[in-house]
Amino acid sequence: MSVIVAPPRLTDSARHDWNVLQAPTPDPRPFDPADTGMLPEPARRWLLHAVRPDTPLRRSVVLRTHGTIKLGSSWRGFHARQVLAPLDGYVWAASTLLVNGFDRYRDGSGEMRWHLLDLIPVRSSSSPDTARSALGRLASEFVMVPAVALDPSVVWKPVDERHVIARLHDHDMTLAIAADGRLESVSLSRWHEDRYERFTATCSGEITSDGFTIPSDLRCSWQGEDFIWFTVDEALFR
Repeated sequence: MSVIVAPPRLTDSARHDWNVLQAPTPDPRPFDPADTGMLPEPARRWLLHAVRPDTPLRRSVVLRTHGTIKLGSSWRGFHARQVLAPLDGYVWAASTLLVNGFDRYRDGSGEMRWHLLDLIPVRSSSSPDTARSALGRLASEFVMVPAVALDPSVVWKPVDERHVIARLHDHDMTLAIAADGRLESVSLSRWHEDRYERFTATCSGEITSDGFTIPSDLRCSWQGEDFIWFTVDEALFR
């Protein structure tokens, strides 16, 4: 499996994380639908929809996305690349017309670095609050790598026929699952600036790659106020 070159403008530490997190899953076993037998019904339904039988259960993905993000009071178009290993960390590098930068999390450390025209710092942080928020993001994005749902570190709790709770990294995510197994939304209490707020990702559309089916169009909000919409253009499972 070839190496996926890290995006430009990463720091040395972020580039190191990118390379570590994109490493191929060692000896991934093939998916057996019987593996879902002990899960709550909505989770079982989602996984049977999201993973084709005999698909190697790869636990990381490199995503290419585009969308719009709210910066201050304005909405800006962006393009982004992300490496995501939900059990370990992520690096998300994005660029708008004027602002470029990245967010990352690994080994308990979170960081964001954003610059105007590649020159003027507009937002940089590696504080405990940044790490706390980044860990919540990492937990919520496990749905983009469905194989992780079968890892023992993910604890499932039934709610009803449409909803189920998944606990990962000390965060409880509520998943809404359609009757046909499509993921409709993910919500959780996630650290935002100086307090916990409700974070929700509403999902529509799907993309299938390497035997996995994941949401292709996502709309994310804090306390019901949208702040980013994006589309997955490519997903390469590692």
